[in-house]
Amino acid sequence: MFLNEDSFIDFLSAKEVTWAGIDFSKAKFCRNGFDFPTEIIQYFFNEWNLLIISDQKKYDIRLSFRKPILHYDLSYITKRNKTVKASSAVVDYISVENMYSEEEIIQYFAKLNLPQQTRFAISVLVEALDKNSKTAALWIVINDTLNKQVVLCEKFLKEPSGFNTKSYWARTFYNLFFDIQKSSFVRWENLVKNKQIQNTKHHQDVMS
Repeated sequence: MFLNEDSFIDFLSAKEVTWAGIDFSKAKFCRNGFDFPTEIIQYFFNEWNLLIISDQKKYDIRLSFRKPILHYDLSYITKRNKTVKASSAVVDYISVENMYSEEEIIQYFAKLNLPQQTRFAISVLVEALDKNSKTAALWIVINDTLNKQVVLCEKFLKEPSGFNTKSYWARTFYNLFFDIQKSSFVRWENLVKNKQIQNTKHHQDVMS
């Protein structure tokens, strides 16, 4: 997990944030469950992204990230998703534990031109959807769009469920936001608060 404490403090005080979408452009998909042509795979990308917008009560980003105002701008990530080719993205075997490092994720997002409607943008980078292990490897990423710096990125492994491809993997995004709402956001807050307490104590010790 990567957390820029200073920038995250600013994120905590921000009232508005932009949801930039689910990025599939670096993802790998297990052939067992994704033996489809490129057009069908990209269709699912659009459907999963639209779900976040059409069912905001279920996929409640506002509640998960404690933001009263949420903007949606999927334009940039939608373009990236259109570059995915089944011939290279669909593979027989996936190692969901260690495909990408934090450094690689940070470097990747430093090159993106995410929408600057608000200072901070939230997105999900899909690393892998693996039906063999029944696991989705997902990175939640918060960006400072003004300087393209990553504020936070953390990898989550979530289990799918459902009766068709769309609902089966959509469940992993629901599970991700539910996790953030119930526990991860508080954990991030506490990390920052503990850092502030340590800095204050260090300053007091130096002054004394």
